[in-house]
Amino acid sequence: EVQLQASGGGLVHAGGSLRLSCATSGFVFDGYVIGWFRQAPGKERERVGFQSSRTGLHYADSVKGQFTISRDNAKNTVYLEMNSLKPEDTAVYYCGAGFLYGSGFSPNNVYYWGQGTLVTVSS
Repeated sequence: EVQLQASGGGLVHAGGSLRLSCATSGFVFDGYVIGWFRQAPGKERERVGFQSSRTGLHYADSVKGQFTISRDNAKNTVYLEMNSLKPEDTAVYYCGAGFLYGSGFSPNNVYYWGQGTLVTVSS
């Protein structure tokens, strides 16, 4: 059974930090790209970033220099370190496992989704 579980969300003031975790099980962890996505109310799900063993780390322009993805293969877990948080970062954050199509990784490339964790940034 393939499972992904996102956790670590909560309420934080603008300028604060949070670390999200995506714990996975049920598949060969090293064989998948694990990405982070977010969905704000009334908006489409968008890619935050992902890590590929082949192509390295990739981030959306909106979070470059602000968020950092790391991967612990021993724990089958991917992390999203979120710094300098802004109210516009408020969203439900999801992790997903899938495969690259070319060099891209979008929600359409995700085969398995976690349940999401809510991040709320107050001003």
